[in-house]
Amino acid sequence: MRLQDDCRSFTVETVPELIDPTARLAPSFTEALREFTAEDPDVAHSWTGMVIDRFQRAGPDWVAAYVEAELGWRTVPPAGFVPVTTLWWADGETYLGRISIRHFLNDALIEIGGHIGYDVRPSARRRGHSTAMLAAALPRAAALGIDKALITCDESNIASRKVIERNGGVLEDRRGTTLRFWAPTAPAQD
Repeated sequence: MRLQDDCRSFTVETVPELIDPTARLAPSFTEALREFTAEDPDVAHSWTGMVIDRFQRAGPDWVAAYVEAELGWRTVPPAGFVPVTTLWWADGETYLGRISIRHFLNDALIEIGGHIGYDVRPSARRRGHSTAMLAAALPRAAALGIDKALITCDESNIASRKVIERNGGVLEDRRGTTLRFWAPTAPAQD
C-alpha cells in the first residue's frame, strides 16, 4: 500500500496594475482590439480605430511600433496633440485596458477629453477595473504636476460617471452632452 501526499492545488490571485505599454502583451492587446471592433463597427472614429488604422498596417511587429510611439508621445507628441502618458491596466499577461494622462489642457481638451481618458476591454467590464485604474492613475497625474484632473464623459455614460464620482470627481458643468468633472489627484491634507 502506498501513501500519497495530500496535495491541494491553489490559485495565486494576482492584482491588476498600471504598467508601461509593452509588446510583451501583444496577443492580449490584439484580442482586446478585436473586442472593441466587434462591439462597435464604427470604432474607426475612436482611439482604438486610430491604433488599428495607423499601426496594424506596419506588419507583424505593429504592436511594438505602437508601443514605441506611445512611449514617445510622453515627450514628443504628434502635431496638434499635448504630451500624454498612456499606461496599460494589466493582470499578468492579460491586457485589461488603458488610461491616458494628458500633461496639460489645450482649448479642445478643456471642452471634451480633459486630463484623463480611459477604456476597459469589453470582456473585462463590470468588474471594477475602471474605478481601480483611475484610482491608480490619479497619483501619477499628481506627479506630472496636475493638482486637479479634468475628466469628462458623455451624459449617457452612467458607468463612467460613477467611476469618476467614486474617485472624488465633482461635477462642474455640462457642455452639450459632455459632463465635466474635477477630481483631486492627491489625498486631501489634514
